[in-house]
Amino acid sequence: MSAAVGTSSASEVQERTITVWQDRVRIRVLSKGRGPSLVFFHGPWGLTWDPFLDELAQHFTVHAPEHPGTTPDAHDDVYHLDGLWDLVLCYDELMTALGIKSAVMVGHSFGGMVACELAAAYPDRTRRQALIAPLGFWRDPDRIVNWMMLEPGELRRHIFRDPECDAARQMFPRSDGHEAGAAAARVRMVWAMGTTGKFIWPIPDKGLKKRIHRVASPTLLVWGGEDRLIPPVYAEEFAGRLRDARVQIVGDAGHAPHLEQPATVARVVREFLSQ
Repeated sequence: MSAAVGTSSASEVQERTITVWQDRVRIRVLSKGRGPSLVFFHGPWGLTWDPFLDELAQHFTVHAPEHPGTTPDAHDDVYHLDGLWDLVLCYDELMTALGIKSAVMVGHSFGGMVACELAAAYPDRTRRQALIAPLGFWRDPDRIVNWMMLEPGELRRHIFRDPECDAARQMFPRSDGHEAGAAAARVRMVWAMGTTGKFIWPIPDKGLKKRIHRVASPTLLVWGGEDRLIPPVYAEEFAGRLRDARVQIVGDAGHAPHLEQPATVARVVREFLSQ
């Protein structure tokens, strides 16, 4: 394992690229803050340093890795991973490379599934975790929408309760005379969805129900009350299978409550993780 580190201070976002998996998988990690280590696993639309992470970085040292294959100039690295278990092992190696024996974890959507699988595989790695609308189970009466099949406008309306909010505009920028930048953002999102989709679809149930009993850490489940992608009923599914879990429903929010209401969700997450 090796790392290339960028220069910055604790008040700036530090960027480094770490290689794992016999030096075949490169993962870019963004870090900022002071205090206990917090690892953030992003959702299926790519990593962006946002106000939610800035809020957490006031109390934790936040490390946000990009999922393998979503890192610029390292897209083909994902082909070295055959499935979810390989991905979990990669993140165990990444934690070692970062010098983190255990930390608090936060994950959104696909990243929530990754965080929970890591906590099940290596219980000592996770002290506490906050999962924001995680994947991991499948209920026929409450089907999860396959966002890979949605047109951009529909995807935007499924992710956000208010598709015209600031966070939605940032994730789905309109051209407005900047066609090149908007096109690059769309390409990056499509590639991230395709890369993470390798570990999710056709059905985002990879057997977590057989392993989730191994999760030893207290867990906070955060769900947008108007999640149109993963119905909030899945919060009950997770809570019923975890040893120690509580549920926080965020009103007036969709599948990305931490983006629509960053200050509120950051406060709830911070208070839980600091206990």
